[in-house]
Amino acid sequence: MFMPVVYILYSEAADRYYVGETAHLEGRLAQHNSGFYKSASTKVAIDWFVYFSIECKDRQQALKLEGFIKRQKSRKFIEKLKVDSEMVDALLKRLSLVLILVDTI
Repeated sequence: MFMPVVYILYSEAADRYYVGETAHLEGRLAQHNSGFYKSASTKVAIDWFVYFSIECKDRQQALKLEGFIKRQKSRKFIEKLKVDSEMVDALLKRLSLVLILVDTI
């Protein structure tokens, strides 16, 4: 069984990051680089590589984390995530607590 992963791709040609969520990272990366997603923002390049990825406990947590990272709209935030494992741990813990609270309401 595959664990859900939040992944951050980077393209040197486009000088852009892309944030997504999947349980099959290698296959998803191949899809982004092949132009499989015709309307996705990754269609602008074919040199995407996995810059950073974060394993999540379930898809719900992965979707929350993906959304949180996307809402930051910050290159600096993404670059800090890669080097600050404590920040990643704190985010996962915070999102887990939010999920628990939502589930109990």
